[in-house]
Amino acid sequence: MATVELLFSALPEHVRTARLVAAAVARRAGVDEAVLDEVRLAVGEACSRAVSLHTGHGLTSPVKVVLTEDEKKFSIEVADEAPHPTAVVSTAGAGRQPVAASSGASASSSASAPSGGPSGATAADEAAESEDDMGLAVISGLVDDVEVTAGESGGLIRMSWPTTTPPVPA
Repeated sequence: MATVELLFSALPEHVRTARLVAAAVARRAGVDEAVLDEVRLAVGEACSRAVSLHTGHGLTSPVKVVLTEDEKKFSIEVADEAPHPTAVVSTAGAGRQPVAASSGASASSSASAPSGGPSGATAADEAAESEDDMGLAVISGLVDDVEVTAGESGGLIRMSWPTTTPPVPA
């Protein structure tokens, strides 16, 4: 089992590098050429989401991408360290139900704040959550095997694709 680990500063300009590395490693692992664009797009969405969460929470820690080549599948994990209010585990993929809100909090649950305190989600918070949901929907449409987990210590998007040819030797 070969593994490539990529850590990058949570800056949008590094997302392209992560996409290129993921496509190169996927090709080497034996992922079908016809699927490489989907790998690139899914990794771009997952990394953009992680960058956005880090930026939104003021985190300086890097985004972590782990690319793993197994005998019959190629897996990518994109991890963020942004706290999510409620633990969430969602599994979806092409042909299945889209992944729900990853933050675990919806506008209706945050609107129940005590009176005199915050009145709930702001328009900017709701827009960010909507954008987050859209990114997860795109990922679940591109990847047959995807799992999203989120909790107080951060979130993880795990995606995998079957390999069709033996890995290219080093």
